[in-house]
Amino acid sequence: MTVKTEAARGPLTYSRMRGMVAILIAFMKQRRMGLNDFIQKIANNSYACKHPEVQSILKISQPQEPELMNANPSPPPSPSQQINLGPSSNPHAKPSDFHFLKVIGKGSFGKVLLARHKAEEVFYAVKVLQKKAILKKKEEKHIMSERNVLLKNVKHPFLVGLHFSFQTADKLYFVLDYINGGELFYHLQRERCFLEPRARFYAAEIASALGYLHSLNIVYRDLKPENILLDSQGHIVLTDFGLCKENIEHNGTTSTFCGTPEYLAPEVLHKQPYDRTVDWWCLGAVLYEMLYGLPPFYSRNTAEMYDNILNKPLQLKPNITNSARHLLEGLLQKDRTKRLGAKDDFMEIKSHVFFSLINWDDLINKKITPPFNPNVQSGPSDLRHFDPEFTEEPVPNSIGRSPDSILITASVKEAAEAFLGFSYAPPMDSFL
Repeated sequence: MTVKTEAARGPLTYSRMRGMVAILIAFMKQRRMGLNDFIQKIANNSYACKHPEVQSILKISQPQEPELMNANPSPPPSPSQQINLGPSSNPHAKPSDFHFLKVIGKGSFGKVLLARHKAEEVFYAVKVLQKKAILKKKEEKHIMSERNVLLKNVKHPFLVGLHFSFQTADKLYFVLDYINGGELFYHLQRERCFLEPRARFYAAEIASALGYLHSLNIVYRDLKPENILLDSQGHIVLTDFGLCKENIEHNGTTSTFCGTPEYLAPEVLHKQPYDRTVDWWCLGAVLYEMLYGLPPFYSRNTAEMYDNILNKPLQLKPNITNSARHLLEGLLQKDRTKRLGAKDDFMEIKSHVFFSLINWDDLINKKITPPFNPNVQSGPSDLRHFDPEFTEEPVPNSIGRSPDSILITASVKEAAEAFLGFSYAPPMDSFL
C-alpha cells in the first residue's frame, strides 16, 4: 500500500513510515542526551536528511557548524566505537567563545591552554584533546572517565573543577579552573625535598582528596607530583583524571595495568586484582619523594625498579620522625591486605599519629595557612611556575576554530560521532 503525499516529498511507503516512526522514538530517547546529540544522530539518517522539514531544523539548530551539514553523511560508528558521555546541556559553546592566550601544558592527546572567555572575561585552563588521537589509541573510555569524574569534583576544594565541556567535529574541550601555583613536581625539583611539616600538609590535603574520590567509589590510580598542582595560595589541587576507575565499591577490585612506573604498586605489577589501597601506596610513594627527593625503590633501569618494588625491602634513612617512618611503612606495605587503609580506607590515614597535628575540619575549609606561598597573582600574566617549554610555544590557530569544510574527512566524521553527550554545563542553581 502506498499513501500519496505532496509530490515534492515523494510517496510515503510503509517502510518509510516505519523509518519516520523509528526517528520519532529515537527522538524521545535522545531527549535525555540533549538536542545537540540528537541532531548529530539524525543527520546520519540519509532519508531523514533529505526531508525538507528536517533540513530546516538542522540549519536552525547548528549555525556554528554549517560545514557538517553540507558534508556527505558517513555511516555511524559501531556500538563499540560510540562512547556516550552522558547528558549534554551546553551544545552551543564553541572555540570562538575564547581568546586562547598561552600553552601551559601538553599531553598525549592535546594541549592545555590559558584562555579568557570573551563574554565572561574570566580566565580558564582549557584542555583541548584531538579526537583522532584518542580513537587511534582506543582511549575513549579513559576520556569518558575523566569527564565523569570531573563532573563529581565540584564540591571538593582539593580537586580541579570542570566549568563546562564542549566539542567540535575533531576536538574535545574541557573548561577547567585556572591553577597557576605550579606542579608539586616543579617545586620539588627546585628544592630537592621538603621539611616534614610541609610534606605533612600536602599529604593531608592529598589524602583528603583521595578519600573523597573513594567515597564516590572512584580509584584515582595515577597519583604523582606532576598531577598535583598548587593554587595561588599554596593549597593542593589534584588534576588529570584520565586513569580514574569508577564504580569500585568497598572491597571491589579491578585489574587494568596502568599508572606511572615509579609509583606502581606491587599488585599492579603482578597484574593481580587491586582495589582502592593502590592510591594509599601512591600516597606513600609521593610522601617518600617529598621527604627524600626520589621515589621509593627508584632506579634509572625500569626493570630493576620494578624488581625493587616487588622484592626489595623498604629502606628509610634516619632523618625523619618515628611517626613519618611508621606512616611510610604502613602505606608502602607490599601486601595490599596489610596496607594502611585496607580496613577502613581514609579513616585509617586520617587517624594516624603523623597527622595528629592536623585539624581536618580546618583543613577541608582551607583555614590552615599553607607552608609555602607561590606568590602568584590569579591573572594571566603571572606564568612563572609554568615550564617555558610550554609557554613559549605558539598557540596553534586550529585550537580556536572548527575544521574547514575541505578538511572534513571520513576519519574526522567518525571522530565527530564517537563522543555522544560530551558537552556539559552545570545546572543553573549551582551558580547561585
